[in-house]
Amino acid sequence: MDFVEQLKSSVDIVKTIQGYGVKLKRMGSTGRYLGLCPFHSEKTPSFNVNATMQRYKCFGCGVGGDVLNFVMELERISFFEALKLLAETNGIAMPKREYSDPDSKLRGALFEMHEIAASTFHANLKGPAGTEARNYLASRSVTPEQIEEFGLGVSEASGQQLTRRFEGRFAAEALEASGLVLKRQDGSGFFDRFRGRLMFPIHNESGKVIGFGGRAMKSGEEPKYLNSSDSPLYTKRNVLYNLHRAKDAVYKSGYSILVEGYMDVIGVYSAGVRNVVASCGTALTNNQVRAVKRHSDRIVVNFDPDTAGATAAEKSIQMLLDEGMHVRVLELEGDLDPDEYVKEVGAEAYRSRLEKAPAYFHWLADRARKKFDMRTVEGRLEGFKFVAPAIQRISDRLERFAVANDVADYLGVDEKLVRDYFAKGSEERRQVSHGPQVPPYERLLLNSLLVSQAARDAVIPPLSEMIVVDRFVTKNVFRALFALHTDSTEFRFSDLEGRLSDADRDLLSAVVFADEVLEEEKAREQALSCLRSLKAQDPKAEVAALRAQVKAAERDGNLAEALRLAEELNRRSRREPSQQL
Repeated sequence: MDFVEQLKSSVDIVKTIQGYGVKLKRMGSTGRYLGLCPFHSEKTPSFNVNATMQRYKCFGCGVGGDVLNFVMELERISFFEALKLLAETNGIAMPKREYSDPDSKLRGALFEMHEIAASTFHANLKGPAGTEARNYLASRSVTPEQIEEFGLGVSEASGQQLTRRFEGRFAAEALEASGLVLKRQDGSGFFDRFRGRLMFPIHNESGKVIGFGGRAMKSGEEPKYLNSSDSPLYTKRNVLYNLHRAKDAVYKSGYSILVEGYMDVIGVYSAGVRNVVASCGTALTNNQVRAVKRHSDRIVVNFDPDTAGATAAEKSIQMLLDEGMHVRVLELEGDLDPDEYVKEVGAEAYRSRLEKAPAYFHWLADRARKKFDMRTVEGRLEGFKFVAPAIQRISDRLERFAVANDVADYLGVDEKLVRDYFAKGSEERRQVSHGPQVPPYERLLLNSLLVSQAARDAVIPPLSEMIVVDRFVTKNVFRALFALHTDSTEFRFSDLEGRLSDADRDLLSAVVFADEVLEEEKAREQALSCLRSLKAQDPKAEVAALRAQVKAAERDGNLAEALRLAEELNRRSRREPSQQL
């Protein structure tokens, strides 16, 4: 067994997936688990994991594979990096032989470059180049301890510091891909992307530096915040600032806090409220929502109170709702942003406000109460109509009506009017079953053969000669399995998948993630039982198959085989006297 197969067989795919915050529910006594897919937005679980086969499959968005595929997809890393990560996480020693992986070598160089940049910027902040940035941080009451914990720094104004450190040490390909230096238009060399800015390191969920946010120090310098450009390590639409620190607290508290900027995160986190994150200088994206949703589907939105903050909050809230998040909204008094509030009013007051933050629809209803005259029937109806479009977007019918009735009661609107409003054009979407339908006996038989070498040895030789297989929905899967068995090589699920078309791989997934997950020791007997049933159900087909094999042996000049098959045909005809041979 090679190292890749050894690793996959040693790692528990269920624990690995749960380690990324995906909540899986065991289905009965089988080895099948079900949960919400981490790769797309859904409210009805369609993400399946088969612990026996060590496979996952989402019948909503179609992703699937083994534990390595999962880590590669979720971490957005190469095959070799996923292999290395899984080995290190599970305490499995990697082979000493060198792996040839150009992509991995490039990413390794980029990680090293970002570590060098982070330490360089941090050292600058402590030296003469950091005077202005230190003064700014002191004016925001950022302590030396906070500077150390968040690795804050400053980029030198000359635009050559990183370039000098990188040139000669890293290839031009790595320099261009890093996002830390830019190539001069005349091709004469490189210069630093960040110059004279306060630097905030951005980390992936594993805690490695993958990019930076740089705040301008000079008045009028634009943009005020400059982020690293996208690179093989960093895609800003996928990354949330501080998630690597916050994720444990998010899991423990049951919710996350979304603030607007780096300084808000630092202020709130340093006050002991650890479950706080921010988007990286860009509008919130679906990928960022899914990243935090893996750890909890509950979130408090606490953006700045100015007009820009309110606009960003509204856009973010709608995206959070679309992704199935349970949203509460925190508005702080005194026109204070979260960082300012914690410093002026205190951490305990902020915690208290967090606990009392209203659910989004109540917050929206409060806005309606301020906007319309609640003393009149017309004003109350207008207020409800103001909130109704947001309620209408709730996909679950029961949840939609529950929220609607709650808001109507809060605004003083008659429940009958609410029912009439939502009844118009509210046909329920029919729930369609995911994936192709495979008959139960095929699922049982194929699952038995997939999990047990003993079952394959006992059943495949006679089964492969049965004409009934050609009437199976999964006939191509069975034929590929027969071919693998004939090759006398070690059975690997990936080899079976490799012989199938996309449609047949979908059929295979429908079987693997069905409820009939078997233990290996019981699989042989189950497979033999299925074989006996097939023979009993279709003796005519067996006779026809034997006849065809006799003729084929005669055509090939294999008289001994033809005689053997003819004797078997005679024995069957004696057992089945009613059959017309």
